[in-house]
Amino acid sequence: MRFNLPKSSAGRRVGLLGGSFDPAHDGHLRISEQALKHFDLDEIWWLVSPANPLKLRGPAPLDKRLAHAKRLVDHPGIVITDVETQLDTRFTCDSLRGLRAIYPSTRFTWLMGADNLAQIHHWRDWQDIFQLMPVGVLARPGQGLAAQCAPAARRFASARLSARASRLLSHCAAPAWCFVDMPQSPASSSAIRNRGGWG
Repeated sequence: MRFNLPKSSAGRRVGLLGGSFDPAHDGHLRISEQALKHFDLDEIWWLVSPANPLKLRGPAPLDKRLAHAKRLVDHPGIVITDVETQLDTRFTCDSLRGLRAIYPSTRFTWLMGADNLAQIHHWRDWQDIFQLMPVGVLARPGQGLAAQCAPAARRFASARLSARASRLLSHCAAPAWCFVDMPQSPASSSAIRNRGGWG
C-alpha cells in the first residue's frame, strides 16, 4: 500500500500534534511555534483526525477542516496532514505505531496541551504512547496544576525532564516527557463553534 505522507529523513526531529482541528485556530499555531522552540524540533505535523473517539458528536467534514488549517498556517515548519485517514486509524496509539513503522529513523515527539495530559489516562493504550516516543506537554489556560497531578504525570514521574532541559526532549529515548509553560491563547475550537464562527 502506498501513502501520500510527508517526507522525512533519518534523524529528523518531528513533533506530532493530533486533534480534530474543528476548527484550527491561533492557539494551535502558538502551541506549535512554542513546541518547535522548546523541544528543538525540525518541524511539526498536524494530524487532523477523521473523528475523536471520545466525542459523541462528529466534527465538520475532514476536507473542510484540512482546507481551513492549510489557509491558517503560513509557517515552513508546520505540515498539515491526514495521516490517520491514510493509515485508517482512530486511536492515537495506533497512529503512532503506524508512523513508527513507516519512519523507523525519524525521531518523533508526541505533543499535547496540558488539558490532554489531565485526561490521557482515559485514552486507549495510553501508557503505550509514553513508551513509543517522548511526550511534550504545553500549558493551557487553567490546566497546569491539574495536568501535573494527573494519573499519567504520576505514573511517569521518573521520566519527567525539567522545563529547563526541554530542548533535550526530542533527543531522548522513551519514556521521557516534559511540561513547559508558555504565553497562552484563550482561543478554543469549542468557543469558536459556539459563537457560530464555524458553520
